[in-house]
Amino acid sequence: MSAEFLSIHPDNPQPRFIKMACKILRDGGVAVVPTDSSYALCCLMEQKNAMERIAQIRKISKNHNFTLICRDLSELSTYAKVDNNVFRLLKNNTPGAYTFILPATKDVPRRVMNEKRRTIGLRVPKCTILEALLEELNEPLMSCSLILPDEEMAESDPVEINDKIGSIVDVIIDGGVLHPHATTVIRFEDGSPIVRRVGIGDPSPFE
Repeated sequence: MSAEFLSIHPDNPQPRFIKMACKILRDGGVAVVPTDSSYALCCLMEQKNAMERIAQIRKISKNHNFTLICRDLSELSTYAKVDNNVFRLLKNNTPGAYTFILPATKDVPRRVMNEKRRTIGLRVPKCTILEALLEELNEPLMSCSLILPDEEMAESDPVEINDKIGSIVDVIIDGGVLHPHATTVIRFEDGSPIVRRVGIGDPSPFE
């Protein structure tokens, strides 16, 4: 079996292809999806088997912290505890290439959160294809960067991705060749932001 390979326009995503990708995800599939930082491996939050498959592809622990990709702050606040000050900071800096680490709410399954800290990593990315997927799904996506074993950088070319892992994922969304970057990681402790990693997102609003 080989993955469904869908070439989707980065500015005007074809609704037919978006629906095809979403059906595969709802059926428990693993997807390769473009973001505003790099390509990512994604699945739906309730699909435990798909999360385990992603961990096998990446050769990471099943306890690896995934990131929850949300379409907007309203959805994000369902899964993270956000006070007014944090909300204002997020509102002024989303969508964007940031990963926010926040206290998880009871709606987050234990297998998804950092069990020791009871936190969850969340994103509201600026990517038209991803926005269309999230709108059609009407729920967030679990994700981790598509960094293959023994590699340091995330994959950037969907044709090369298909050659490497097209036989072990279910759908690859071709959104063009990307220039892979890491997101900027911001952790909130007692409502105060701490820059944990500087990536493509401007860290200055959080310093």
